[in-house]
Amino acid sequence: MTKTNAGRFFEDYTVGDVITHAVPRTIKMGERALYHALYPARHALHSSDQFAQSCGLPFSPLDDLVTFHTVFGKTVPDVSLNAVANLGYAEGRWITPLWPGDTITATSEVIGVKQNSNGRSGVVWVRTTGRNQHGEELMSYVRWVMVRKRGEGAAPETIIPELAKAVAVDDLIIPRGLDFTDYDFALAGEPHRLADYAVGEVIDHVDGVTIEEAEHMMATRLWQNTAKVHFDATNRPDGKRLIYGGHVISLARALSFNGLANAQMIVALNGGAHANPCFAGDTVRAWSEVLETAQTDAPGVGAIRLRLVATKGTAGVLRGDDGKYDPDVLLDLDYWALMPV
Repeated sequence: MTKTNAGRFFEDYTVGDVITHAVPRTIKMGERALYHALYPARHALHSSDQFAQSCGLPFSPLDDLVTFHTVFGKTVPDVSLNAVANLGYAEGRWITPLWPGDTITATSEVIGVKQNSNGRSGVVWVRTTGRNQHGEELMSYVRWVMVRKRGEGAAPETIIPELAKAVAVDDLIIPRGLDFTDYDFALAGEPHRLADYAVGEVIDHVDGVTIEEAEHMMATRLWQNTAKVHFDATNRPDGKRLIYGGHVISLARALSFNGLANAQMIVALNGGAHANPCFAGDTVRAWSEVLETAQTDAPGVGAIRLRLVATKGTAGVLRGDDGKYDPDVLLDLDYWALMPV
C-alpha cells in the first residue's frame, strides 16, 4: 500500500463529507514579522498594540489575511492538490480575531459537486471553517475549485449550492470592545472617515509591487500551501510557477493602504475571482471601488464594502466590451472592512 498522498480527485468528493485538515498551527509574532516583510502591510490596528488598545482591543491582532492564508493552506492537500484552478469565494466571515499564541485548526464540508462537460474535471464547493484552540470559530468561507478527474468513469450527481451574493451588514461580526470614538487619524496615516467615501467612487492606490520568485515561494511555504502549480515548474506546459492567488490578495490589500488607510479590519469576503494568472516578474497595482457603506452598533465603527482589483494595467479597467475580464486584471475581490465613522 502506498503511503504517500496523491490528493483527492473529483470522484473522491461526496456532498456532506466533512474533511479534517492537518496540521494544527500555532501563530506567534514571527508570522506578523514575515507577513509585513512579504507585503507592504501597514494598517495601524495590525501594527501597534498601543493603537489597538486606544481602539478598545487588548492588543494588536494578527492581520486578518494571516488567518485566511493559514486556514486556506491547510485545505490544499485535501481540496486543491489536483486542482486546475481556484474559481471563487463567497460567504466569508471573520468571526474571532487571531491573537499571537493562538493555534489554528481547519475543517471543510463538501457542499456541492458538478462534473464539467469535458468529462475530465469537475467543480467542487466546500465550506471551510478555521478554529482556535478554544474551539471558537476564527473564520469561515465557501470556495469552489476545478479538480481533475482520476478517470473517465461516472460522475456524482450534480448539486450546486445556493450562495448569498454578499454578507448582510447585520451578519458582520464586530470584535468585542472595538471602539473608534477616540480614533487617532494622524497615527493611522490618513484623515478620511466613512462619510468621506461615496458609493461608486474609484480609488487608484497608485503604488505597484513587482513580484519576485523568491518572495512568492517563501509566502506559499509560510502558509504551508502544497499546491503543485506554485512549486513545480514542470507542472505547467509553459514551465512557470503560478503565483498563489492569496499572495496577490495580500499585495493588493497592502497597496490599498494608500487611499484606504482607515479600512482597518476585514470582516467579510462577499465574493472573489482570480481573473487571470500571475507570474514572477509581473508588476501588481491595485484600485478599489466603493460599493456600499453602513453603520454598525459598535461605537464610532462603520462598515465599508469595497471591490478590490489587482491589475497589471490601468486603474478603473475591469472588463472588456465582451464582458470578460480585461487580460491585465489579476484579482476581483468584494469585501467588507471596518472604518471610523
